[in-house]
Amino acid sequence: MEYIKELRKLVGSIPLIVCTAGVIITDNSNRILLIKRTDDGNWCIPGGAMDMGESVEETARREVYEETGLSVGQLKLLNVYSGEQQHHIYPNGDEVYFVNVIFSSSLFQGNLRTDGDESKEAAFFSLNNLPANISPTNLPFISDIRRIG
Repeated sequence: MEYIKELRKLVGSIPLIVCTAGVIITDNSNRILLIKRTDDGNWCIPGGAMDMGESVEETARREVYEETGLSVGQLKLLNVYSGEQQHHIYPNGDEVYFVNVIFSSSLFQGNLRTDGDESKEAAFFSLNNLPANISPTNLPFISDIRRIG
């Protein structure tokens, strides 16, 4: 994230293409883990921006751990999402178009917690009973995970 912060100092809030990675984590009851973001109050899967030199797998694992305290096991590539559906404007006005690499995993360990910086709540939800305020950029991959089960 330091890379993006440094870049923003140079370019301001103009739209950037940002590579991100996240993980749809499912528990034994086939519920998915969502975090409630501190910046806009929306719910989303754990994930975030790639740091320089990281692989997308490393990014996904690091972001999950930072935001939830969980370490994930084997990652399975769900899909790569981009385009207009991945356009996001942060509350501070920074604008991005994500190239979102999304994995799935049902293998995790650790104690679920929030970091208070990016996530203020974390909980598992049934796919049939998700919170109303899901981040719009997450809707395509939540739709895909519902479709494939």
